[in-house]
Amino acid sequence: MALIREFEEKVNELYVHGIMPGLAHLYSGQEAVAVGVCGALRPDDYITSTHRGHGHCLAKGASVERMFAELLGKEAGYCRGKGGSMHIADPDTGNLGANAIVGGSAGIATGAAFSAKQLGTGQVVVCFFGEGALGQGLFYEVMNLAQLWKLPVLYVCENNLYNEYTHYAETTAGEITGRPQAFGIKTEIVDGQDVQAVYETAKRLVERARQGEGPAFLQCNTYRYHGHHVGDISRSYYRAKEEEQDWRETRDPLQILADWLLDQGITRETLDQISEEATAEIEEGAEFALHAPYPDLSEVDQHVYA
Repeated sequence: MALIREFEEKVNELYVHGIMPGLAHLYSGQEAVAVGVCGALRPDDYITSTHRGHGHCLAKGASVERMFAELLGKEAGYCRGKGGSMHIADPDTGNLGANAIVGGSAGIATGAAFSAKQLGTGQVVVCFFGEGALGQGLFYEVMNLAQLWKLPVLYVCENNLYNEYTHYAETTAGEITGRPQAFGIKTEIVDGQDVQAVYETAKRLVERARQGEGPAFLQCNTYRYHGHHVGDISRSYYRAKEEEQDWRETRDPLQILADWLLDQGITRETLDQISEEATAEIEEGAEFALHAPYPDLSEVDQHVYA
C-alpha cells in the first residue's frame, strides 16, 4: 500500500511539472482494495483493471520501472509507451489489462473465467470496476452468464462515491448489491479502507469460486483522495473539502493498518523503514523512465489495432 501511495504521488508530481503527457486517474485512498484482493490471489490468477488502475497493476506484481516508462511514453513501458496510464497490461503477472472504457473489462474478465473453467486450470479472475460502471449494460449480460455457468469470477466494485463529478446516489437507482443479487450471485459488502477485512473477505470468495461454486460480487466502500483525474484540482463544486479531510484523517487505509501493527508490537522504526524503501523504489523507477528512450518512429504502426 505504501508503494502504491508513493507511486501515485509521484505521478501527480510528474503531471504538475509538465513531464507526463496526458492524464492519469490516481488511486490514492483506495490502496486497501487492490492489496487486499490481489493478496488473496495466486500468481496465475487473472485480474482486469480500470482507468484508475495503477494500484491494481502494482498489487498484482507489475514493475515500477515499466509502469513509469509506460506513463511517460517510453519503449520500456508495458505497451511500449503506446498505451499510457489507462491501458497497462502485464500477462506475465496475470494482469489482462486496464481499460479506459468504464466497465469495459467486464466481458474480458468473464471470458477469461469461462476459459479457466473449460480448461480446468483452477484459476480465478477478478474484475475491478467503479460504481459508475453499473450504468453499463454489459455488466448485466456477463453476470447473468457467469451465474448460469458458475464461472470462477469475482466482481469487485470499488465504490468511491463519485461517478466523475456526480455522487453515485444521483445516478444509481436502488442498492448497488441489489443488482448482482437479482441474478442469485453471492454478494458481500466490506470496508474498503481496512485491508485486513478486504483480504479475509476476498480470500473466502476467491476460494469459493476456485471450488466451482460460481461468481461473487464484493462491494468495497472506499474513497479517492484526489480528483477524478490529475487535472481535477478544485473539487468544491461537487464535494466538500471537509469530507475529503475527514476521510484522510480518520479513514486512511495506510494509517488504519499502521495503527493495528503498532498495537501488535511492530515498531515505528519498522514502519518508517517500509515507507523509506517504498519512496526509494519509486524514485529509482521514475529516474529509469525519465532517461529511457522513446520508441523508434518506425514502430508507429506496430502493436496497434483498428
